[in-house]
Amino acid sequence: MDGGIPASAKFQHAIEFGSGDALRNVIPLPPAEAALDDSGYSLHGTGPTAITCALGSPDAVLGEVTRLSPTVVWVAPRVPQVDTSEARTFPVYLSFSGLTIGPLNGAFIRTDADVPHAPVGLQLVGVTVEQGREILAFLADALRRGVAEPAASALPVQDTIVDPERIRSIFSAICASGNKGVLRRQGRVVRMVLERFHAATGQLEWRTEESTPDWGDPAYDIDVIGYNSAYRMRAETGRGEGDRLFTTLPAQLFRIRHRWHRRVPAPEGIRARFHHPLWREQGLLRREVLDLSFSGLCVRCTPQDLMFPGLLPPLIELELGDGQMVSVRGEIRYVSGVRADGSVLCGLSVLPYSSDEARWVRFVSQTMSPATRTSEGLVDQLWDLFNRSGFFSLGGSSPEEFEELKLNFASLAKRAAEVPQLFCQAVWPSERGIEATLSFTKPYRHAWLGHQVAKRPGKPPPGVQEAGQIMRDIYLRTFEHPQSDPDFHWVIAYVEALNPWIAKAHVRYAERQMETGAGLAFTRKIQKLKAFSNELSGRDHREFEVGPATAGELSLLAATIARKFPTCYVESLDLTRDRLDMTPVTQKWKSFGMERERSILVARRHGIPYAAVVMELGQLGANLFRLLDNTRMFSLVEDGTRAYSALMDAARHWYLARRRPSFLFLREDEGGSYVQECGLHDGPDPYMWIISSKLVPDFLEHISELTIGRRGAHSR
Repeated sequence: MDGGIPASAKFQHAIEFGSGDALRNVIPLPPAEAALDDSGYSLHGTGPTAITCALGSPDAVLGEVTRLSPTVVWVAPRVPQVDTSEARTFPVYLSFSGLTIGPLNGAFIRTDADVPHAPVGLQLVGVTVEQGREILAFLADALRRGVAEPAASALPVQDTIVDPERIRSIFSAICASGNKGVLRRQGRVVRMVLERFHAATGQLEWRTEESTPDWGDPAYDIDVIGYNSAYRMRAETGRGEGDRLFTTLPAQLFRIRHRWHRRVPAPEGIRARFHHPLWREQGLLRREVLDLSFSGLCVRCTPQDLMFPGLLPPLIELELGDGQMVSVRGEIRYVSGVRADGSVLCGLSVLPYSSDEARWVRFVSQTMSPATRTSEGLVDQLWDLFNRSGFFSLGGSSPEEFEELKLNFASLAKRAAEVPQLFCQAVWPSERGIEATLSFTKPYRHAWLGHQVAKRPGKPPPGVQEAGQIMRDIYLRTFEHPQSDPDFHWVIAYVEALNPWIAKAHVRYAERQMETGAGLAFTRKIQKLKAFSNELSGRDHREFEVGPATAGELSLLAATIARKFPTCYVESLDLTRDRLDMTPVTQKWKSFGMERERSILVARRHGIPYAAVVMELGQLGANLFRLLDNTRMFSLVEDGTRAYSALMDAARHWYLARRRPSFLFLREDEGGSYVQECGLHDGPDPYMWIISSKLVPDFLEHISELTIGRRGAHSR
């Protein structure tokens, strides 16, 4: 089950109603709005296991049904050509295993009439509850016979891991976390957990709660769950001893990515209430929510609810307790078979309505990472953590330099909790104060910035059994937060590799991803230099004219950047031609009453553009090192660095006009004499770090391995 798959474009752009009453008044919806055209189940039965479709009369068989739901039928016609020009509805009959449903009202939908035996689509209109029940009964029988599968289900993505150290790390993490595993052998299934990983011998010790497990003889196929992946191993040898099974560490491990978003059990008492999109007479359904993620739910329903994949409930109201309610719209992605208790499980993709987006993100974040919370109301404790951890001393700074920003920081911390679309400022609190913090901010159209990480030095607080738990929790909370943003494509950060944890967790990971050549990661050492706005270089710039970039110069700049830097750098920093001015980002920040701005100046000599400076401004307090107040300079000709000091002085005037006493210059080249000519002050040499959002689940798996693996309590 995968409720985290984004819904169709039709679903995502559905009209947002002003109230629940307005939504209920349009239910039942027309079939075209109640379900997707590819809703229901794919069928591959033949002969007696096939469902057939007839038009006009039960005997006028058109062909075998290849996809079916109570709203749509797709048929593989037995004749080369079908006249689909008929616009009106006509009788439709479905037959399976000697039974016939009909007449149903149907009308042709899109089909490729020029291709012989092309599939024919039929939209079913006015299907009654009883007819819907009969259709779903046909499908339930087909599922039991193994000739049907949910049309909306997604295939897992697999890759093979062969690095011995990585395999050891994965099993160490699985052992420490106590995740479940399944042994499969000739139709026999034994559920178990990895009890111990004997590091010295490379032996895995599994335990089952079954009283008389039938281990049988190897080889064994074993599936086991990691942070958000299912792993499969083949054990060619092994031995069973009572409730224990001993196998050797595999030479290769197959990873099956089964979720984009991590799911967690829903808090007790969470209910989803909604009307059936097709049959309002079903009444208001109120069903238990079993688990959730930013984009998905699992709901316990009954077969009588008549749920099927592709159904689009336009309004689902989630009862969160204490009178709180969140409204989302959904798509049924999966419906299980009937379970022993008579229920069926429904997996849904969901999107919150814009009015409830902030409340939904806060609720899911807190549910997924209950040990963490947002920082509003804890600013003094957070400031104390920055002092204790040495955060204020990074790059040769001193705590006194940050006092002027404390009020701005406190103000933004309070507002950030109400604007999860732009911020995630997470902390891990304990009885002795804040143990760790990490923040995320969205400064670009498709990228989130990870920053301001700090951890209390020394031993963890009482009750924390493993050293890595705090960092793991804080990373999960913050890195998962952007996954609620549909525009999320990249994570960027500027990390100090002198810290061994940062080097291993971030830099080495990105370097490993860069080796694949997939273009999903980038890291390189840069330099953060400080410039004071009222401290001009004192140089003569009369040979250059500096002014706002023209349209042609912006195109030249974008082409130059694209030629010199990898795609992930260009895309994540909004340095493509269509996003250079960052207008959508500026407007979004302004809609929340916050500053975000970019301006581009060009230095010209005799009308020829020599170099450009890209200047950015961010809300005070968003980053204590004023990382959002940054400049980058790009040479547009071979000796364009000659113009850098003129551009830097122009940038000083720009920031001074916006009441910024200082700003950062991010040096991303090899440097040169221009650094001194510009009057810049030395700063730290961090690594710029970029990964694709596609890598976030894998990166969090990596963090889980690093942190859980440090525990070692279950390893020998």
